[in-house]
Amino acid sequence: MNDKIKSENMDMLFEAVLTLETVDDCYKFFTDLCTTIELKSFAQRFHVARLLDEHRVYNSIVSETGASTATISRVNRSLQDGSDGYNIVFDRLKQKNKL
Repeated sequence: MNDKIKSENMDMLFEAVLTLETVDDCYKFFTDLCTTIELKSFAQRFHVARLLDEHRVYNSIVSETGASTATISRVNRSLQDGSDGYNIVFDRLKQKNKL
């Protein structure tokens, strides 16, 4: 867990996210919560993480996602030295055959 962001408000936000049941619920909540640019950035980082998890090379990822090499490096650091959040989600999506 990242103690730098840990707070009661953050806990409440994550509890709210856990109440979402469908993709449509997520669209409704996240479009109210975030700007379009923020959501597109989240989606792009997640796409980059998926491609890195597939052992794709940076040039291929830049071409496919439009992400900068700085973004790819940041995501790669999270995959290597982060809180393992990406891997938790990837494993669960693979179990559901969604990835």
